[in-house]
Amino acid sequence: MNSKQILTRILAPLALCLALWAPGVSAEPAIDARPMVNINQASADELAEALQGVGLTRAEAIVADREQHGAFGSAAELARVPGIGPATVDRNRAWIQTD
Repeated sequence: MNSKQILTRILAPLALCLALWAPGVSAEPAIDARPMVNINQASADELAEALQGVGLTRAEAIVADREQHGAFGSAAELARVPGIGPATVDRNRAWIQTD
């Protein structure tokens, strides 16, 4: 056995132990800490920041639609805004409030 093999046998278990022990390292998936957003009250900037797949231009379209057609009754009604499809609504549904 050469010195590289010896080091590998010694250091591999140590590296595994350190990886499992290292502070801040977790095997659990990260929790998405996005805040809830009320699509009937939020500004375009707030909407763009809170909704995945919605940039400032689409967020401004949401605000314009809301001002022209009134409040959204549900998250699904966001799909009435051009450029906002069902997939975008589904991706963000858990963070959307309407009241």
